[in-house]
Amino acid sequence: MSSPAVSRHRTPPRAAHPATGLRPPAPAPRNGAAAPSPAARLIGRFRYDRGSGAWWWSPEMFALYGLTPGGAEPSTDALLRHQHPDDREHILAALTGACTAGQPFTLRTRVTLPDGDLREFLLVGEPCLDGEGTVSGVEGICLDLTDCPPAGTGLDEVVALRTEVEQLRAAMASRAAIEQAKGILMLLTSCSDKVAFDLLTHISSHTHRKVRDVAQAITESTSGHARLPDDVRAILRDACPPDQSLR
Repeated sequence: MSSPAVSRHRTPPRAAHPATGLRPPAPAPRNGAAAPSPAARLIGRFRYDRGSGAWWWSPEMFALYGLTPGGAEPSTDALLRHQHPDDREHILAALTGACTAGQPFTLRTRVTLPDGDLREFLLVGEPCLDGEGTVSGVEGICLDLTDCPPAGTGLDEVVALRTEVEQLRAAMASRAAIEQAKGILMLLTSCSDKVAFDLLTHISSHTHRKVRDVAQAITESTSGHARLPDDVRAILRDACPPDQSLR
């Protein structure tokens, strides 16, 4: 299956550690064992680059799907191939909506592993924006809900799952804001990715703001939605060429 917004291409280089900061734990226990806490769940990460059409899956994403990293090429078709036939259309529509309309999504899907085991997964996706606010791709996470539902009543399960999803979504949104701000600084100062992040942390340290808040202030200033705080502007004025300063 394919879509104008989502297609199959080669895998990009492996990215850095997940923005959620969660360490890869062991797979969820079976046979009635105690369910792990939300922070201990195996979480796979994926990224789709709209410009190049390239996909990236974390090792945990491969593990969730019962695949060996390097043995299968991540793609839209590879993602959909393992889904229940009734869920494929919804997933493709969600991915396309994220790419074309910037819509985030949260989906519960059924997945058939290579050994025939049927699992229930949760897919959470967030659109990624470039320095101009245009959707450049989709980044998300995948969790296996089959063996580790939150304990308690059905209502407790819904509330716990919603809380966990919102925490993960907030972490991804924070990372997306930082990546967007880095892109803006790279354009303004002609610096590298690392130098742009170092500049963000420098501003954060000297203005006593979180890196995420500094990034958000820069992106909102660039889009004209807010004026850049004076202390942030003063530091950027020294880093940016005179004709490239932010508002």
